Amino acid sequence: MSRVALGLEYDGSDFAGWQAQTDALGVQSVVEQALSRVADHPVDVVAAGRTDAGVHASMQVVHFDTSSQRTERNWMLGGAAYLPPSISILWSREVVDSFHARFSAQARSYRYFILNRGPRPAIAWQRMSWVRDPLDEQLMRQGSAALIGQHDFTSFRAAECQARSPVRHVYDIRVERRGEVIELSIMANAFLHHMVRNIAGVLIAVGRGVRPVSWVAEVLAVRDRKQGGVTAPAGGLYLAGVRYPAAFGLPSEPALSGEGPAGSAT
Repeated sequence: MSRVALGLEYDGSDFAGWQAQTDALGVQSVVEQALSRVADHPVDVVAAGRTDAGVHASMQVVHFDTSSQRTERNWMLGGAAYLPPSISILWSREVVDSFHARFSAQARSYRYFILNRGPRPAIAWQRMSWVRDPLDEQLMRQGSAALIGQHDFTSFRAAECQARSPVRHVYDIRVERRGEVIELSIMANAFLHHMVRNIAGVLIAVGRGVRPVSWVAEVLAVRDRKQGGVTAPAGGLYLAGVRYPAAFGLPSEPALSGEGPAGSAT
């Protein structure tokens, strides 16, 4: 048996999230079906993280075990032949048996895109969040600084979150505007359920001017989800990359700053 790691890109608009489900279509099921045809035996994949319904990935990382002898190119091209246009294999690597897509990860990066203009979007309506009111990205940036470091993120976790601990370490956050689009980038050791979307909801309220910059720190300190803002829509969220120890030699999204853990960035 050999272990193979893949980097995946997908549009989550038409999927009920990453995880395979009995009553809905998950990205995992489609990927497993495609790889099973290439391997000529059933394949089970393990992902670095589960994305929710409507959430996208510009680089999800998975691994699977196989008894089939295929080249890295075979896994990429063969898998692509059986995948829908909404899912793509970015890279393939044979890895050591100790590699685990989830547990070997040092950090994960997410990006949240907000289209900030009056007219509602047509082309990007499932790929960006839309805010009609003017947003001040400088206020959003100032407020986000309170979230950097290790904190209890209870105020930013979904009620149904199953994580044992609400403590997470955020290495960096950036808020940048490019014309009509505001991009929120966040890198942490791990994330709670709806954590990024809840952070986006709080920062949007600050950007609108309905809440002061200090509100972000207040929400964090109170450790009560009911005191936070609304959960931002799923369509604007992307799993942007997963960082692993350099010894594994896997591509990953470059760190947002020098504060993140060392890893491979190719």
